[in-house]
Amino acid sequence: MAKKKKMDTGKVFTRVMACILAVLMILSVAGTLVYYMIML
Repeated sequence: MAKKKKMDTGKVFTRVMACILAVLMILSVAGTLVYYMIML
Protein backbone atom coordinates (compact mmCIF):
# COMPACT_ATOMS: atom_id res chain seq x y z
CA MET A 1 0.00 0.00 0.00
CA ALA A 2 2.82 2.41 0.85
CA LYS A 3 4.58 1.82 -2.47
CA LYS A 4 1.81 3.36 -4.61
CA LYS A 5 1.02 6.66 -2.91
CA LYS A 6 -0.05 8.37 -6.15
CA MET A 7 -2.53 5.61 -6.98
CA ASP A 8 -3.96 5.72 -3.45
CA THR A 9 -4.35 9.50 -3.54
CA GLY A 10 -6.04 9.19 -6.94
CA LYS A 11 -8.48 6.59 -5.62
CA VAL A 12 -9.23 8.72 -2.56
CA PHE A 13 -9.72 11.81 -4.75
CA THR A 14 -12.10 9.97 -7.07
CA ARG A 15 -14.04 8.61 -4.08
CA VAL A 16 -14.29 12.11 -2.56
CA MET A 17 -15.46 13.56 -5.88
CA ALA A 18 -18.04 10.75 -6.25
CA CYS A 19 -19.32 11.41 -2.72
CA ILE A 20 -19.59 15.15 -3.43
CA LEU A 21 -21.47 14.51 -6.68
CA ALA A 22 -23.81 12.06 -4.95
CA VAL A 23 -24.54 14.60 -2.18
CA LEU A 24 -25.18 17.31 -4.79
CA MET A 25 -27.58 15.04 -6.70
CA ILE A 26 -29.46 14.15 -3.49
CA LEU A 27 -29.65 17.84 -2.49
CA SER A 28 -30.91 18.84 -5.95
CA VAL A 29 -33.61 16.14 -5.94
CA ALA A 30 -34.66 17.06 -2.40
CA GLY A 31 -34.67 20.75 -3.35
CA THR A 32 -36.89 20.17 -6.36
CA LEU A 33 -39.28 18.05 -4.25
CA VAL A 34 -39.50 20.77 -1.59
CA TYR A 35 -39.98 23.40 -4.31
CA TYR A 36 -42.88 21.47 -5.85
CA MET A 37 -44.42 20.86 -2.40
CA ILE A 38 -44.25 24.60 -1.65
CA MET A 39 -45.60 25.60 -5.08
CA LEU A 40 -48.53 23.16 -4.78
